[in-house]
Amino acid sequence: MIDDFERKLEKYAEVAVRVGNNLQPGQRLLIIGRWLNRGVPPELTQLVQKITVAAYEAGAPYVDIIWADQQTDLLRYQHAPRDSFEEYPKWFLAALLEYLERGDALMVIFAENPELLKDQDPGLVSLATKTAIANFEPGLKYVSGNIVNWVGLSAPISDWADLVLPDTPQEERLDRMWEAIFNICRVDQDDPIQAWKDHLEDLGQRCAYLNDKKYSALKYSGPGTDITIGLAKDHRWQSGGMKNTAGLNYTANIPTEEVFCLPDKDRADGVVSAVMPLSYGGTLIEDFQLTFKDGKVVGVEVEKGEAALQTILNMDEGARHLGEVALVPHSSPISQLGWLFYNTLYDENASSHIALGRGIRACLSGGPQMSNEEFDAAGGNYSKVHVDFMIGSDKLDIDGINEEGSAEPVMRQGEWAF
Repeated sequence: MIDDFERKLEKYAEVAVRVGNNLQPGQRLLIIGRWLNRGVPPELTQLVQKITVAAYEAGAPYVDIIWADQQTDLLRYQHAPRDSFEEYPKWFLAALLEYLERGDALMVIFAENPELLKDQDPGLVSLATKTAIANFEPGLKYVSGNIVNWVGLSAPISDWADLVLPDTPQEERLDRMWEAIFNICRVDQDDPIQAWKDHLEDLGQRCAYLNDKKYSALKYSGPGTDITIGLAKDHRWQSGGMKNTAGLNYTANIPTEEVFCLPDKDRADGVVSAVMPLSYGGTLIEDFQLTFKDGKVVGVEVEKGEAALQTILNMDEGARHLGEVALVPHSSPISQLGWLFYNTLYDENASSHIALGRGIRACLSGGPQMSNEEFDAAGGNYSKVHVDFMIGSDKLDIDGINEEGSAEPVMRQGEWAF
């Protein structure tokens, strides 16, 4: 007899395949799993197996899996030669491109300890990150350009649960994490697929409203935040319910609560304060405020994690400019939990946020087809990084500024004003 947990795990797999990828008959599925391997947790093995079954039932002719062990990453930092951190496995990109160039589907499953590298040399972590991003560039265009139907999701492991729920008895932490993920991802509802359709329809209507308004800029006002961020002229608001260049609907993030857009990289002026810690490279960056002038970060105040924040800002020229603005109501189910997940996939859906670095090409009319130079000229930002940080709360107001300079309410006290 199938127990309740296994049934929910089955539904989670169906949501990943049918809502996330929207896998089509004849599409192969490549699953990239990244987790801390201290004996792969049985629940994780079950999830991958159920995703595999759901993919075959959706008509996939082949399902392939690449397993990456986070523990070996740690061993590399502890024991590898210090001059070897620009090494990169070319076979991985070749395997990825084999699927992406063919038009197959991609799924990435994260089950990591976010603080595994916190005691390692931040310079080496930064170098390895830059090397991976540079080598991944040929594959990134398929993902960021909405050419393929891809999805990212997470599954809890003990190390992650211990970090998120330190005040919960240890033997209960993993179960609570699974329960929260099932709830956040609408898996515990009677018909999760229909629940996702309804949710994506609501987000789509929000986008349609904002696209009809064609605001020139957004004005943010709240504790520690007073900033105006310009929007690219031919911007397009998008939501978790996306469409690839072949016209296929898919949902890139499970969960998702946001609608997002492309800022003009040269039009951000004012100060903005983070309302949640930012987990980056194993380090928590806490209580920080950035000052922008003409689109560029010109001032930084940070209570903890300054070295990690400077690593982000100094990655390249584009890292000091914005690549995304995203709106999330304070009433989102992730926000209401009040947890810090140390995982951007979850934390960014708890709060309105902005991102330093690479602009989202799909949020610009014709963006996926543009050269880097054309994207730059249209207001888009090019960078090797894309780092979201959370600025929304129940005290944040956001106004849309039209071409004539008049303001209209978009959010009030963290909730939709329309």
